[in-house]
Amino acid sequence: MKGGNFMEQRGLTTGAFAALCGTTKETLRHYKDEGLLRPAHQGANGYFYYDVEQFYDYYAIAIFRQTGTPLEEIRRCQQTAGGTLAVLREQRRRLEQERRKLEQMDFVLSHAIGSMEWADPDMVPRVARFEREHLLAIPARELEGLMEPGAGEEEMVIAVLERCQALCREYGMQPDYQLGAIHLPGVRPGPGTISHLYTRIREPVDCPYCLEKPAGDYLCLCCRGRWDISDGYDALTRYMEEQGVRTSGRVYACDLAGFLLNGVEKNAAALLSVPLDG
Repeated sequence: MKGGNFMEQRGLTTGAFAALCGTTKETLRHYKDEGLLRPAHQGANGYFYYDVEQFYDYYAIAIFRQTGTPLEEIRRCQQTAGGTLAVLREQRRRLEQERRKLEQMDFVLSHAIGSMEWADPDMVPRVARFEREHLLAIPARELEGLMEPGAGEEEMVIAVLERCQALCREYGMQPDYQLGAIHLPGVRPGPGTISHLYTRIREPVDCPYCLEKPAGDYLCLCCRGRWDISDGYDALTRYMEEQGVRTSGRVYACDLAGFLLNGVEKNAAALLSVPLDG
């Protein structure tokens, strides 16, 4: 008797079927005991055999298990098509939530890596190409209205984060929570010239607080090992005046160390950048 005819009459052994499905014999035995996937035949020799079509039954069970569906719920799905549809829709919703979480993690980690790669050299102006970034930018005057008079930097950071969180919930935005400041154009940049405080978001949304930092060539300078970056503003301005560099638009000051390293002043790092004219 040829091997093909033998399979047609008896089916696949547990080991052969496990290999076809990319699983183990122990998993198949477990599913058999749970009543989820029983062998199609039992031979006169006492061995169990599966039909090749049962591959699709196994595949459906595997999909459910990978999405966290309990065995009892899978068992109910096998009994009614309506139940299966409801569970599939629920699992797709859960997968969509997980996908958004993973995209957010990738967005935050990618920006953290990119930011830390910018942290050298210190206080040396240079020209670099920047890609477009989407910003959630809170006007400084609005933040002042959320704080008590005379509030310090810690209160300001709390106000920024709370406002960003509220807006992200309202508009479904995904931020990286690395904070930055935008300075008024056309004036010498410094702590008193901030127009907005911002964090980057993964993609633009229809929100009045969303701004775009355009792609292009920027004059930039990194400040390391200090909370106070006033010297960085002065060095950047002095370089523009001495070299006759023409810039246009806002000056951006972005925290590079962020939540990863910024708890210690020696690890602090900020990047100042201003778009070049033309």
